[in-house]
Amino acid sequence: MLLFLDANVLFTAAISPDGASRALVRSSVMGACRLAASPFAIDEARRNVVSKRADNLADLDEVLACIECLADAHPALSTWAGRYVVATDAPILAAAVAARADLLVTGDRRHVGHLFGRAVHGTRIEPPGVALRLVLDDGP
Repeated sequence: MLLFLDANVLFTAAISPDGASRALVRSSVMGACRLAASPFAIDEARRNVVSKRADNLADLDEVLACIECLADAHPALSTWAGRYVVATDAPILAAAVAARADLLVTGDRRHVGHLFGRAVHGTRIEPPGVALRLVLDDGP
């Protein structure tokens, strides 16, 4: 199962060692799933860690070592994704769809929450806790 992680999930995994986001990272290390993110998401997560929780930068690097960095989506696909989410989140949804991810994992309830439990072009959108349950139920 391929999970595409939003920047907020990467950020949370870096700053919260006991949360669902970090548990997803541990699950990937155990072979239960594959984790991926785009340069767009990784750059956003890094900026947020540096500006808000600089003491967790090494933790972010540990998390990123477990993540496949996949290409950002073509701008036309990001424009298309803007039909589903706000423009700032469109590159994330577009990259997840382009990667044919099984899940897009995001904690953004405000802008993406309306899509939780739904699939957009084959990529299901879920918050970290639900994604973790799905991974654990699916098994390696």
